[in-house]
Amino acid sequence: MDKERVLVVVIGGDQKGIIARVSTLLFQHGANIEDVQQKVMDGTFVMNMLVDISDCDSGPAGLRRDLDHLGQTMGLTVMVHSESVVKAMHRV
Repeated sequence: MDKERVLVVVIGGDQKGIIARVSTLLFQHGANIEDVQQKVMDGTFVMNMLVDISDCDSGPAGLRRDLDHLGQTMGLTVMVHSESVVKAMHRV
């Protein structure tokens, strides 16, 4: 079975608990973080996560909804992009 993966991008003011809260939410949905990069640039937190959502119990829509809610709660911008769409956009 092919994996269904998404790119989760989190941007906002640096604060304690961002990684913990995002990763906990992903775990609660049955998603698996396959790769993560994060950096703080001049007080702005930036994180990219490649996430396997093949076993996500709420589906992509439910995950997006809950990530949006978490972002609003924490004052962050959270974007979820399908890996296949991102790859298609970068084809020459």
